[in-house]
Amino acid sequence: MVRITPMASFSVRPSLSAFRFAGFSRSGLSLSSFNTTRRIALLQLGSAVPQSQYFGLKAFDMLRGEGSNIGMTVAGNAAQASTSSSSENLLDWVKQDKRRMLHVVYRVGDLDKTIKFYTECLGMKLLRKRDIPEEKYTNAFLGFGPEDSHFVIELTYNYGVDKYDIGTAFGHFGIAVEDVYKTVELIKAKGGKVTREAGPVKGGRTVIAFVEDPDGYKFELIERGPTPEPLCQVMLRVGDLDRSIDFYKKAYGMELLRKRDNPDYKYTIAMMGYGPEDKNAVMELTYNYGVTDYEKGNAYAQIAIGTDDVYRTAEAVKLSGGKVTREPGPLPGINTKITACLDPDGWKTVFVDNVDFLKELE
Repeated sequence: MVRITPMASFSVRPSLSAFRFAGFSRSGLSLSSFNTTRRIALLQLGSAVPQSQYFGLKAFDMLRGEGSNIGMTVAGNAAQASTSSSSENLLDWVKQDKRRMLHVVYRVGDLDKTIKFYTECLGMKLLRKRDIPEEKYTNAFLGFGPEDSHFVIELTYNYGVDKYDIGTAFGHFGIAVEDVYKTVELIKAKGGKVTREAGPVKGGRTVIAFVEDPDGYKFELIERGPTPEPLCQVMLRVGDLDRSIDFYKKAYGMELLRKRDNPDYKYTIAMMGYGPEDKNAVMELTYNYGVTDYEKGNAYAQIAIGTDDVYRTAEAVKLSGGKVTREPGPLPGINTKITACLDPDGWKTVFVDNVDFLKELE
C-alpha cells in the first residue's frame, strides 16, 4: 500500500538506558513526512456563514454599518456560532466514517528470514510481495486473511540495510491463538526466541507469552477462542494517556474499549479501536508512570486506516490538535488518495481512501 521512504543509509541512535526500561512489563522510526507533490485547496473549516442568513437582508444592512459596535458584535457571534457548529458536525462525521485498521508498516533487515518466521512460527500467510528496484526497496504483506477484510503486516526491506533501531517507544504486536503453550513449543522447535514463557498474566487468568522475531520486534501471544482477527493488537507507549485517548477518539473516531491501571507495576493501558477486542485489531496505548518521552528509533513506521474521505479526515486531525504531514490528495502514479498525520506523541498514521484501497488491491 503506502510505501516507506527508502533508507539507503542512516545513523542508529542509541535507546534510552536499558536499566531505565528493564522493569517495564508492557514491554520507533525517525518520522519523516511524505513529500507533498500536489497541494489541494481545502475549504476553510468553520468559515462564517453569511450574516444575512441569520438576520434577513434589511436587518443585516442596518447592523453592518461602518464603525457600528453592534454590527461587529453580532457578526463576531455569528461567525463563532458557525465555527462551533462546523466543528461539531465534523467530529460527528468522524464517528460515523467507515474506518478500519488496514495494516501496520515497519522495516526489517532480512525479508526472507522474517517471512519464514511469520509463516512457519506464527501461522501467517504471505499475501503478496512487490519489488521496486528503481527505489531500492521490497515490500511483503502478511496476515491471517485477505487485506480487504483483515488487519495485516506490511514489511519493508531497503536494499543493503540489515539493521534498525526499534527504540524504546514501540511496545509489541499482539496475536490471538487458541493454545499459547502449543504455539510456544512450536516456535521453540523452529528456533524462535521466547522472552516470556506461557502462563497467566500477573494478577489475572489470561494465558500469554512473549516471543521475538528475527529483528527483535516483540509479539504477545494471547490465548483466546476462535476470532476473525488473530492479528489483534499494536502496542505503543505514550507520554500522556488521557491526552492520547481524547485525540484518538476525536481525530481517529476510535472508541475507548477499556482502561486498566496497574499501580504495582506502575503503568496504565487504554485499548482503543473500532470494535470489540475479540473481533477487531486495536491500539494498546501504554503510559508508564513518570515517563513522558521515548526514543522512537527508525524501525517502526506507521499504521494505515481506511476512511471514506481523506480531506475531511485531515481537517478533523487539525481540529483535534494533530499535525498533518501529508496534505490529502492522490498519490502520484496510482491515484490512491491518502493523508498522513502525527498524533501528540509523534506516532504516524496514514489514512487511505476506502474505494481507492480496494481498487489498488484489484
